[in-house]
Amino acid sequence: MTKTITFAIMHFSVAFTVAYLITGSFVVGGAVALIEPAINTVAYYFHEKIWNRLRRDNTLQNTFVSAGESFALKS
Repeated sequence: MTKTITFAIMHFSVAFTVAYLITGSFVVGGAVALIEPAINTVAYYFHEKIWNRLRRDNTLQNTFVSAGESFALKS
């Protein structure tokens, strides 16, 4: 949990610093530092769901290919 919290602090800091350096505004920097990580968190959730589905589908496909190859070699 400590690693997660320190990563979140780093993420907010980087987002704030980049937005502040680009705009010169503490308000915009603060808004970006709050909004960007929140949106990124939601995007990451869907990224993981898609990635897990692709990995599961790929594992099934590899299983069938391996089984077919084994059968072909035994015949």
